[in-house]
Amino acid sequence: MYKTRNLTNLERQKIVQILLEKCKNGKPARGSMLEVVVQFGVTRKAITNLWNKAKQQRDAEEVINVISKLKGKKRKPRLVFDDEKFKSLELGQKTTQARVVAAMKCSQSMVSKWVTDKVIGTHTNALKPGLTDKNKLCRLIFSLSQLYYDDICSKVMFKDQSNVIYIDEKWFYITKDGQRFYLSQNEPDTYRSVQSKTFICKIMFMCVVGRPQYLENNDVIFYGKIGIWPFVYLEPTKRNSKNRVAGTMETKPIESITKQVVKDMLLGKVLPEIKRKWPENASKTIYIQQDNARPHINNSDADFREAASSNGWNIQLVQQPPNSPDLNVLDLGFFRAIQSLKTLSNSYKLDELVGAVTTAFNNLEVIKLNYVFITMQGCMLEVLQLRGHNKYKIPHMHKSKLAKEGRLPQYLQADINVVKDCIRYVQNVGDESQITRITELIDLVMLGSQD
Repeated sequence: MYKTRNLTNLERQKIVQILLEKCKNGKPARGSMLEVVVQFGVTRKAITNLWNKAKQQRDAEEVINVISKLKGKKRKPRLVFDDEKFKSLELGQKTTQARVVAAMKCSQSMVSKWVTDKVIGTHTNALKPGLTDKNKLCRLIFSLSQLYYDDICSKVMFKDQSNVIYIDEKWFYITKDGQRFYLSQNEPDTYRSVQSKTFICKIMFMCVVGRPQYLENNDVIFYGKIGIWPFVYLEPTKRNSKNRVAGTMETKPIESITKQVVKDMLLGKVLPEIKRKWPENASKTIYIQQDNARPHINNSDADFREAASSNGWNIQLVQQPPNSPDLNVLDLGFFRAIQSLKTLSNSYKLDELVGAVTTAFNNLEVIKLNYVFITMQGCMLEVLQLRGHNKYKIPHMHKSKLAKEGRLPQYLQADINVVKDCIRYVQNVGDESQITRITELIDLVMLGSQD
């Protein structure tokens, strides 16, 4: 059984020619119609109609013309994507597909087609700290100070940062206003409630990490995770309730984080934990890098100096460049990793929140922490390329894949020509104290690389 279909003009002419060749006494020979039907896969009626038309023209001694008179549908030409027009749109006109439709004056299906064909795509834009020229110079000098010149390989590499510890604070909320879940068709929606969305319970934590250290056989001798502590205090309840009796000790968050609060945390928990977990054979000269928040104490604090220099230890506080969260492993990616693990468990009380954050910190794999240190080196390479600017995307190196293949570098290499250009820029723009910070690198790179 053959389906009716529209024959092409070439097929129509070929069919008529075959039938004319098989004519006897002006009629197609017996069985010839069936042969053509089988050959071209159309119905007998279509062949008969075509022959009758050719026969009439032959009998009238006209030129046989069996070209189809069917006219195809006239389709509107597809709208070609105008890249220049799209780039000229305001950012507000590109926040949703509906706004793109209105701005580009096209159909919704056309915009969907552009998205499917990856002509346009979604992009999440995050606000970054604004930088002054002074900030950019500080970022540039900081990145240069993390480099050293390898005489043997004649390469500029990043230092191992094994004696640098990073501390920072972060608020963790007991829940989020909007949370995405995947539910089955018959699963009821989860009910979540708080007294006020404006005042969701939260606790600030101080996190302290260093770079993991390994032996030659890849055994871990220092896990890098020194600790994470909440800024809380215990207070006895004043009256009975359905949840507890009066006098029960209840966890309360410290709302105002002052210098004294931070100092007590450093002296009471951070320094003792660093000394307890630090590898025995490692250098006792340690640099604690912190941001420029006002509650932070500096290295000249007398109580800190006394605690940090006792029993042969030499622990110093150093400040990272201002407005530079991308130069601190905690802000760069470690906090996000903890937040991701923390959301695996629901918290309804402050004690549960403390437990969830602490558990997430302890369960985070050591290799993930090492990945963030490598990512930070990639960020510093971008800082060098842009002379201190932060207008770049965080570089992705596919570290998990490289680690599985045994090709993951622990220290990235900097382009020596880029480093030389940055050094010349600092020498022209920076002051003497800033140049002094990278004097050793200047001597090795600018002089040693010429040998």
